[in-house]
Parts: sequence; structure tokens; C-alpha cells
Amino acid sequence: MAIHLTKESKVLVQGMTGGEGMKHTRRMLAAGTDVVGGVNPRKAGRSVAFDERAVPVFGSVAEGMDATGADVTVVFVPPAFAKAAVTEAADAGIGLSVVITEGIPVHDSVAFLAHARRRGTRVIGPNCPGLITPGQSNAGIIPADIAKPGRIGLVSKSGTLTYQLMYELRDTGFSTCVGIGGDPVVGTTHIDCLAAFQDDPDTDLIVLIGEIGGDAEERAAAYIRDNVTKPVVGYIAGFTAPEGRTMGHAGAIVSGSSGTARAKREALEAAGVRVGHTPTETAQQVLAVLNDGR
Repeated sequence: MAIHLTKESKVLVQGMTGGEGMKHTRRMLAAGTDVVGGVNPRKAGRSVAFDERAVPVFGSVAEGMDATGADVTVVFVPPAFAKAAVTEAADAGIGLSVVITEGIPVHDSVAFLAHARRRGTRVIGPNCPGLITPGQSNAGIIPADIAKPGRIGLVSKSGTLTYQLMYELRDTGFSTCVGIGGDPVVGTTHIDCLAAFQDDPDTDLIVLIGEIGGDAEERAAAYIRDNVTKPVVGYIAGFTAPEGRTMGHAGAIVSGSSGTARAKREALEAAGVRVGHTPTETAQQVLAVLNDGR
């Protein structure tokens, strides 16, 4: 099994005919993803050739869903059009919308995330690398060749650290890896993924990657303490970050002691989570837990 994305998922790509959409659609297809169509109202009725496969372009998400049975969309549209794209997908009834676009105004994200929630659409992102179930499907920009199928579930704010932990643990393998994005407001949270991995019989251990800023990791720690019985290993990026300064992601800002890496590590450790001080040490902690059988 996996969470949110399987080999049965049928994927539409909003913005497939743009430069980034073309590049990553090709990579998703190479990873085995069932990309069933693109969406571009100005190019509806055409098809785009990707090696041996021609992918049709539809005028709307609803049209693409009706024609293909798609249940996932990946959004590669510019920031100014992201709100309309996600809203359109939610109104069409898509089950999962993976929003890769970065630089979306926060007020737009708040609006389309609330709308998607009302319509029953799960959003991953915005400003995220997407998610991958190795050997089954890849929705987004995560490199598919750095991990194999396995029994580790990974949820991360950081795209780069998602890739690094996948590479560090490439010989062990993953059930699903989810990059939730580092913006101040995101659709799917650490807690959402923790709950899904807890219920997934093919996930034996969970890796949680956080970073400075906000209180998402502290809330995740409380959830782990009360609800998660599987072992969790964590890593927090930003131990050397100066206070009061935004670092990388828009959500990574520290004020006083709130949102610091130390506070997050302490909260996670108090919930029974092993926390590594570097990505490599975190991977070693994962292997130690798996080898100990606990």
C-alpha cells in the first residue's frame, strides 16, 4: 500500500504544455506515473508526444476527468493563475491536487485551500516537490531514481531534505514520500501524513522533517505522543539560523524562543521521537531503529 498516491492514480497536469510542465511530465511518465492528460484551455484538443506516448490536452479539469477518470492533478501554472487552477480542480471534484507552484500570495493560498477543503479535495503544497510512491507513481518533481520501494514513510517541509533523506536511505526504501511545502499555509500537514502512515499497514517507521518557524512540529509532536504507535525519527533544519530572520521558506521565521530548532527538537524528543542533528545522523537513527526492531 501507500498513502495518497498509488499505481492506480490517474494524473492530469495543469500547465503541462509550459516549460516546467513538459519537463516534469516527461519525468513522471518515466517513473511509471499514469499521466492521462494535460489541461490548457488554449490548446484543448491537441496532444503532446512524450517519447512513445501521446498525452491529450483538455480544456478544463472537468473535461479531463470525464474523459480519463483522473483523480489527481499536478499544478505547474504561474503564481498569478494558481488560485484559479486549484479552485477549478476542486470544483471538478478531483480527489488530490498537488501544487508545485512557488511564490503564490498567501491570501490566494488561504482562499483556494479553504475552497478545496469545502469541496473535499486534498491539496499538497503549495510550494512543494509533490509526493512519490517509489515503483508506483510520482506526482511532482521528486527525482524517482534516488529511492526504491520499502517500508519507511517520509513527510517533509523541505524539498531538498526530502531528496537527501531519500538518497541516504535509498537501499532501505520507502512506502511514500510527501513534501508538504514550507509556505506559512499548506493544505496537507505533518499531522495529516502521520495519521495516514499510522494507518498504512506497509509503513513500519515514519521520518518527519521539519524546519524553524511556526509551531507545526510542536503540534506534530503532541499528535505523535497521543496517536502514533509506530516509531518516528525526526530532523529539524535551522539550528544555526539567527533569530528574527526569514531563512529560505516563507514560513521559516523565528521570533524569540518560539519556532526555534531547539524548541522543536525538545518537543519531539519529549514525545518519544529520536531526532538527528544532521541528515546523515537522522538516516543512521532510522537504520538503528529498524535493526533494533523498535
